[in-house]
Amino acid sequence: MVLKIFFPQCCNRAESGLLVGRWISGHDSAVVLAVIHYPFIPAQVKQYIQQMQAQSRVDLTVLGSWSLPKDGQEGMESFLRDLSTIFPQERWLQIRRQFGKTGFSCEVLSRDQICGKNPGEKAEKKKKKSEEDGGDAEREDEEKVIFVHYEQRKVMLSQLHPVEAQESGNGSEPNSELRQVFGTVARSQPLFVLDRYDDGPLRSTHWQSEGREASIVVELLKRASVPLGLLLGRMLSVWTWICSARILSVFPLRFLFSKLSTCVQLSYRTERLQTLGAPQAAPQAAAHMDFMRKANVLVSVLLDVSLGVLLMSWLYRDQNIAMLASNMVPAADRVAQKLEELLQWLMGAPAGLKMNRALDQVLGRFFLYHIHLWISYIHLMAPFIQGILWYGGLSACLGLTFALSLLSDMVALFTFHIYCFYVYGARLYCLKIYGLSSLWRLFRGKKWNVLRQRVDSCSYDLDQLFIGTLLFTILLFLLPTTALYYLVFTLLRLVVVLFQGVLHLSVDFINSFPLFAMALRICRPYRLAEGVKFRVLCEEPGTALHLLMEINPLKCSSVVQTYRTPTYSCYPRDSWVALVKKLFIGELIYPWRHKTTKSD
Repeated sequence: MVLKIFFPQCCNRAESGLLVGRWISGHDSAVVLAVIHYPFIPAQVKQYIQQMQAQSRVDLTVLGSWSLPKDGQEGMESFLRDLSTIFPQERWLQIRRQFGKTGFSCEVLSRDQICGKNPGEKAEKKKKKSEEDGGDAEREDEEKVIFVHYEQRKVMLSQLHPVEAQESGNGSEPNSELRQVFGTVARSQPLFVLDRYDDGPLRSTHWQSEGREASIVVELLKRASVPLGLLLGRMLSVWTWICSARILSVFPLRFLFSKLSTCVQLSYRTERLQTLGAPQAAPQAAAHMDFMRKANVLVSVLLDVSLGVLLMSWLYRDQNIAMLASNMVPAADRVAQKLEELLQWLMGAPAGLKMNRALDQVLGRFFLYHIHLWISYIHLMAPFIQGILWYGGLSACLGLTFALSLLSDMVALFTFHIYCFYVYGARLYCLKIYGLSSLWRLFRGKKWNVLRQRVDSCSYDLDQLFIGTLLFTILLFLLPTTALYYLVFTLLRLVVVLFQGVLHLSVDFINSFPLFAMALRICRPYRLAEGVKFRVLCEEPGTALHLLMEINPLKCSSVVQTYRTPTYSCYPRDSWVALVKKLFIGELIYPWRHKTTKSD
């Protein structure tokens, strides 16, 4: 079997020393994490590895030796070979970089060779034999070793997807070689703290060997975020206590808060902010998803508040609120005027249709009376509209989603008369449709069995058939007039619902879009990895095969699907076929509902 050695690119020019890493269980491969430079004391190396094992919970060990020939170090290679007896392993790797070559040569010593009386002599004989055979034996041994070079920092910060597959029993390949490599590098962060410029007893080479300026900045940011987190936690606890007051659970208030989009958005924002103070999950995969969820929530809230502040700066500048308030009443008057003209047209001969004169006049005057009531209400509220807009605009400081939710509630309030017209027309039309269907079953000698929920045969007498025929004729001839009013007001209602649906979808998009994850995908695509790809890095005679492992970033669609924040998400209740069926039979439809709302 081919031995694969995952070697960090930062260690290609490291000084001679010991290779620290881990053997991948279940696979014939090893991961090199760092190179401890000479001089060192073996007892200190063992103690250091034990400390790193306790901190990282990774089965670290000394894999072998690394030799980079330099002037004055002619006996270094034999010295490093002798260390295999001090650090006993099943296999000991002797990796050497030769002069004038990019590739490495690797010699794998087994336990028998390590425990032999004179391993140096055996190695010298093997070397002479390879020279006599023209290097065939050496090439035969080196063909069994493949070096896979990887960028240690990118692999440490990357997260393979799907994330659930990293936990045992949750994924299809929990023990795959690639996932163990990524997990080993990610959990070995304590090993990368040791810097070669420190005054400690050991010097090592890894991705952070050139300094820790970035780590210092990150640590300072973490410490600065602690007071802010405590303040946010206090504010959330106070707000949660207010929301849990008993007075808010009274039926009228509870029903009102469940119907207002602003209150629903406020409860959702409170729930999302509470997740920021939740304790971090313990497993690695769960911790990653928890961190991404919190980061997405925090970034979306900051973006939402920023957009809300921009909206406030526009509203409270150049008397824009006064302009909106002054234009709102004339706009309501124009809408009412158009509705009156529409009703007058329906009360005549719309599109040349001959309607039932009596029913047409009754319905038209009924709806005209409601329009006059609504206009009177608007003019009564006109002096308070500017104040309502001024105080309502302050909700934008909580975010653009609150302003959009408040706008949706205001649209629902100012178009309440259109909703009433739709309900009246739909109920009247639905009553006639169900009456006609019942009377049609009467003509065929059928009836609806309520208990068995099916149509059964039934015998009717002459009086029942006469009354049924009379009612069927009346309802049939009155149906076109009712259907016309129902059609017109349903179209008006759908226009309002479409506008509210756009507002709700905008709020849902801002709340659920994983902005932080998408920014990582664009700026640092290696952070979210879908897999890896390999390309030949070096293939020189006399050296092992060298491959370069590159990270394939996760697709943008997969990023949105994986890290999308769940929301209350307004969505159509039924399919389009069911929706058209409800429109045809006159049932009330609420295409934009909350998931927590029960069906009628």
